[in-house]
Amino acid sequence: MSTTGIEPAVKPAWLAARERGSPALIRLIVWITLRLGRGAGRALLPVAVAYFVVFSVAPRRASRAYLARVLGRPSRLADVYRHYHAFASTLLDRVYFLAGRYDCFDVRLHGVEAVERAMAQGAGCVLIGSHLGSFEVLRAAAIAGPRWPVAMLMDNANAQKMTRVFAAINPALAADVINVGAPDSLIRAKARLDAGALVGLLADRLRPGDRAVACPFLGGTTWLPEGPFALAGVLGAPVVLGFGLYRGGRRYDIHFELLGERIALPRAGRGAAIASLARAYAARLEHYTRLAPYNWFNFYDVWAAPDAGARP
Repeated sequence: MSTTGIEPAVKPAWLAARERGSPALIRLIVWITLRLGRGAGRALLPVAVAYFVVFSVAPRRASRAYLARVLGRPSRLADVYRHYHAFASTLLDRVYFLAGRYDCFDVRLHGVEAVERAMAQGAGCVLIGSHLGSFEVLRAAAIAGPRWPVAMLMDNANAQKMTRVFAAINPALAADVINVGAPDSLIRAKARLDAGALVGLLADRLRPGDRAVACPFLGGTTWLPEGPFALAGVLGAPVVLGFGLYRGGRRYDIHFELLGERIALPRAGRGAAIASLARAYAARLEHYTRLAPYNWFNFYDVWAAPDAGARP
């Protein structure tokens, strides 16, 4: 099988998954968190997490399979609960980040000079992240610390309820989200880069029609989209990797690494160049996944071939 150019024939498993949760309940939790404090919001997490551990069968199965790989031992139900709890904690903290309440957290930056060097060129920077930990804390750190403007290329197709609730918390930040499916998304991203902004995108999930690259990951082969790396080449800006790891309690560790001062994609061998970038990204993603194993928030089989990932 070719390692590049594979086009998924079906809807990816993460996109096919039904979004759970009542919008009214989500709004209630947000209200409690903002009005009564983070402690009150976190007090609700054990019940909510236990509910999802019991009733989300396919994600629970995926969690156990992933944890067995990353922990190097058979995973237990307690591990799954801890995995779900870390995810729920970062979602709850997202409410505070969107509300501008950065002072509630202990956020430690590592490798920030990579971003500073890229931004010093004056033409913006592409920030590639993942569903490892919290991308929201990366955006919050950029806005609250160095004061870099941030725009996000995102696909919220499978989390529309949550997206609407979060957009209501901070409409200004919601306006900085660029829908990756929109026909003008590339034009808008380029305009934000030219204005000196960070343009963030996540590179660890396939979308329908994406061309995929096979990458070694945690002892197996995962499939990453070509798109983010091809886009970085088209935009012609410096590219930095960012990982916002949740460390429990109020602490987050943010790690930045330079992927390239400028991504050059030659006409001859373009596919091989993209595959090399995707595999370099996958290697760093694996590194940080092993540092924070319970921060992996892709609750589906990421090792399934792209044409089989959504089969029943």
